Amino acid sequence: MNRTTGSRLTRRLGALAVVTMAIALAFGLVFSPPEVAQRDAVRLMYLHLPTIAVAYLGFFITMVGSIVYLRNGSVFWDLVAGAAAEIGVVFSVFLIVSGALWGKPTWGVYWQWDPRLTSTTVMFLMYLGYLALRRLDLPPDVRSRRAAILGIVSFGNVIIVRYSVQWWRGLHQGQTLGVDTQLDGLMLFSLFLSLVAFLLVAAWLLIHRFRVAWLEHQLTRIGFERALAERRGDLGGGRVGEEAR
Repeated sequence: MNRTTGSRLTRRLGALAVVTMAIALAFGLVFSPPEVAQRDAVRLMYLHLPTIAVAYLGFFITMVGSIVYLRNGSVFWDLVAGAAAEIGVVFSVFLIVSGALWGKPTWGVYWQWDPRLTSTTVMFLMYLGYLALRRLDLPPDVRSRRAAILGIVSFGNVIIVRYSVQWWRGLHQGQTLGVDTQLDGLMLFSLFLSLVAFLLVAAWLLIHRFRVAWLEHQLTRIGFERALAERRGDLGGGRVGEEAR
């Protein structure tokens, strides 16, 4: 059984993520020009928007993994779902914090009960609850089934977050990227470079977190099988003793 989470692939992926992130920081902080209205505060966009994409992707993988687990009981997909949720929650923290820092120079306050901000907080709390459910002291199959159901249901709130600025009025600006994107030139390139860098980091983290979870699962299974074998040995020894008497 492999007892490490590193491999040639992950080392190369990690190196690529570091290099890409360094280049993205250079473009986002130095080469990209300030925005006309927000000036240098717009540079938070290169952190804020990629974290949204990574969080969405992590929770989407959780939903897919949960569906597959409920269909065929695949431990692999159950662990993938849990690892992806952890990545999504971590990046949701960066999302909320960077949004608050960007909100101060833009709106004059760090926080408003804006539909996007409120639904994002609910999303974060729901997946935090999902992770807490995965830690409950329950039979593994029961715990995984309940977590899978919650992982599927929780994705409904991700959709609400995504379309909240279109469905309700609020302080939050509309969609930045799209057919009518407000960005062009170096700003758009810097944003996509940041997105690629964050996705590479997320992929590296996801692989390692899954491998840790797989090792934990293997150790738990081995421990259970050993305890079961010892129990059977005790029972067998007891029967031998009774027969001898």
